[in-house]
Amino acid sequence: MSVPPFTPRPDYLWPEGRRSAFCFSVDVDSDAPYLWTQRQPGDARLLGQLEIRHFGLRQGLPRMLDLLDRFGVRGSFFVPGAVAEANPDLLPALLARGHEIGLHGWFHEIVAQSSDAEFTAALEASLDLFRHQTGQAPRLFRSPAWEMTPHMLAELRRHGLWDSSLMGFDHPYEVDGVVEVPVQWALDDAIFFKFSALPADRGAPWPSGPVLEGWLEEWEVLHRLGQMMMLTVHDWISGRAQRLRMLETLLARVTAEPSCWVATVGEVAAWHAASPNAGRYAVEARIPPAVEPRRLGRG
Repeated sequence: MSVPPFTPRPDYLWPEGRRSAFCFSVDVDSDAPYLWTQRQPGDARLLGQLEIRHFGLRQGLPRMLDLLDRFGVRGSFFVPGAVAEANPDLLPALLARGHEIGLHGWFHEIVAQSSDAEFTAALEASLDLFRHQTGQAPRLFRSPAWEMTPHMLAELRRHGLWDSSLMGFDHPYEVDGVVEVPVQWALDDAIFFKFSALPADRGAPWPSGPVLEGWLEEWEVLHRLGQMMMLTVHDWISGRAQRLRMLETLLARVTAEPSCWVATVGEVAAWHAASPNAGRYAVEARIPPAVEPRRLGRG
């Protein structure tokens, strides 16, 4: 049952008396967004854009995996189907390092540019590929660019998938019956550091210091409030030297707090589904009907 807004809810319960949770998630987009934007014949083929993104699998991801090993942190890696298909050793290698993998579209499709049928086809193709390459079915989905539709939620529910794309709470909840492990734009490295000289990316990258300070402040307050922090990074962005140092500082602070549960997205979703929290924060994916424009002013 959906809980009405403004209704007081109980405090979120974490396992083993923990006060909060922290997830380290990585979107391994590689060249999938490039392939999506270049899908029309005649579009410009720009080598610079590809090389920026290829850095992730070549150097950024190995560096990030070594960083997680040093702190004993298991990450959640969301991989587009096209990236997994082109790099068949990627998913097995991530699992072998003790991490978990999740779906992230096929070509990192933008929701507003895709039909319901295209989404279903991409989802089912990704599921088949992940099963073929790893021998197991993934449980996690993350939408490219963090947008969802009721149809997408219905398809995730049909396949028994958990989601990590929406932002309705600072802790797990359910939307249309799908367990949601929420994200947050302010905790995504792309909005601060993504730069490629394309018109959409021409804001100068932030220095790492203010971003690190903001992330530490966010974690400290979320921890005090008993919530969770979902960090989202990209190997081609935060695999660079300065940002690795920033992540190192953040992980040192978070992992030093014994009352913070450092877990994978899947572990958090499974905890929510089986815990007393289930059903307490359920919401419906209701989109208001379109309204006709009204003439403004006094009649």
